[in-house]
Parts: sequence; C-alpha cells; structure tokens
Amino acid sequence: MKNQRQLSNPITLRVPADILAEIEEIADVCERTRSWVFVRALKSYLATEGREVLEIAKARREMANGEAYDLDDVVSEVATAIKGAAA
Repeated sequence: MKNQRQLSNPITLRVPADILAEIEEIADVCERTRSWVFVRALKSYLATEGREVLEIAKARREMANGEAYDLDDVVSEVATAIKGAAA
C-alpha cells in the first residue's frame, strides 16, 4: 500500500486569475487536480527559494547568538596560517 501523507484541513487561497487559469490548464493536461498542481508548485518553492529563506534566517540567529564567525576574521587567520606554514 502506498504511503499516505496526512492532509491539512482545507485552506482558502486567492490567486490572480491568470495564474489560476494556468494552474487549471496544467491540471487538465496532466489529468490531475488543481490541488495536485498547487502542492507540486509549493514543494518546488520550498525546495529552492523557501530553503534559502530558512537558511538565511538560521545564519542570522547563529550570528546573533555568537555561533558564527566573521568572514574577514577567518580569511585573516587562514592567511596568517599559510604565511606561517611557508616560513
């Protein structure tokens, strides 16, 4: 039996008419529902731009908590280490 994902309660979403028309056309061509197309589009967004937003937010939290290093400091330390190894 195929693994079924738990679904949320229905949500209401307003989208521009031209986008809805395109979603409906894609759904018709693929013989799928509009919901299927929307979920595919959302998954694609979450895997790309959404992931980037979350990674930036995480980096900002780490910097605020002192858990990150300044790039200029790291470059300076690496340059010092390289000079020391070359001597």
